[in-house]
Amino acid sequence: MEAEAYRAFCLESIAAHYDVVLITSVEPTWERAFITDWEVADPTDQAALTAAGQALAARHRLAGIMTWTEWYLVPVARLARRLGLPADPPEVMQGCRNKATARGLFARHGVPSAASVSVRTAEEAVQAASRIGYPVVLKPVAHAASIGVIRVNNPGELPSAYAIAARTAGRGVESCEVLVEEYLDGEEVSVECATFQGQTTVVAVTRKTVGLEPYFEELAHTVDAADPLLATVAPAAEAAIAALGITGGVSHVEMRLVDGRPRLIEVNARIAGDLIGRLVHLATGVDLARAAADIACSRAPDLTPTRREAAAIRFVYPAYSGLLTACRLTDGFAEAEGLEQVRFQRQVGEELVLPQDGGDLLTARIGFLMTTGPTAAVAQARAQETYRNLNVQIIPAPQEDEAGEGLAE
Repeated sequence: MEAEAYRAFCLESIAAHYDVVLITSVEPTWERAFITDWEVADPTDQAALTAAGQALAARHRLAGIMTWTEWYLVPVARLARRLGLPADPPEVMQGCRNKATARGLFARHGVPSAASVSVRTAEEAVQAASRIGYPVVLKPVAHAASIGVIRVNNPGELPSAYAIAARTAGRGVESCEVLVEEYLDGEEVSVECATFQGQTTVVAVTRKTVGLEPYFEELAHTVDAADPLLATVAPAAEAAIAALGITGGVSHVEMRLVDGRPRLIEVNARIAGDLIGRLVHLATGVDLARAAADIACSRAPDLTPTRREAAAIRFVYPAYSGLLTACRLTDGFAEAEGLEQVRFQRQVGEELVLPQDGGDLLTARIGFLMTTGPTAAVAQARAQETYRNLNVQIIPAPQEDEAGEGLAE
């Protein structure tokens, strides 16, 4: 159901303009309303993916191929090459997926980034952190969604932090290495871009609220069509996309502003997660999901803004691990002005386990709320008011006989 919550808007948008055939790892359910045919195959299994693609190609005349899933970028690029469909080559996608490779390309092309060293052991991590200087950030070389990314403030914290990052990296199929990186101290933003025939258009900038230290979980996003930061971040985003060799597709470029200047974190060669694409559409009128499909089919996307508003999303997390016992919105508040959506991903009776207790932030997320307004300040204020009207109760894990309330701020 998480895929439906976060990606249904993409499939719905594309299906309004194209006949869609799908390769999916499980039998489709909610997707059936938007697709004309499908094959079930594991997208990380190249042979299975190729066989599924060839089966669909035998039944349909395919015009293009795309994915919005980070882990599928390289296999899908290989499938595009096999089927003769337009797409950037697998080597380019590998550069996007491997953060160490990306850092090297940024350095070669003069794109401001972070000092970074790839390591395989805790001892190598200690040495790298000593050279870079604390605080540092540890992260898997090839992962996504900030999973396994952790800040380390001093040498004493490094062994346990390395174990967390290495455990996540070990689940990957592309690389099991860990990066030790310079900590970029500044506001975190992402830049949503579309590239067609080598020309990149910056569509929007997403301001982020990051928390739950020492992790880097994104707690909220805001997109404002009138954000003055666009002019500052656009050149760095365009340069990063060019450095990686991307010539087509929608990209989600993450960076931090250090002393007011952009420093690159990474480029994700697909539409952003966390419903950022929907925020962009609500704020600007630009449909990035359709743009991605258009580009995949060698058609020039329409990136003309038709709105000048703002949209915000806020995610709901427990303040502590425990059993979810209540999860609802105050009666009548669903009709509040500017409230677009409230969705709960977890059911009453489920255990929520935060990273410090052995879980992860994705599975601990209870849900989200989305609001709009004429300005970012109004959209954020509406999000805060909606948050106050959530009734979420957790029985703390260490004290299972005592109910409590706890929402992460």
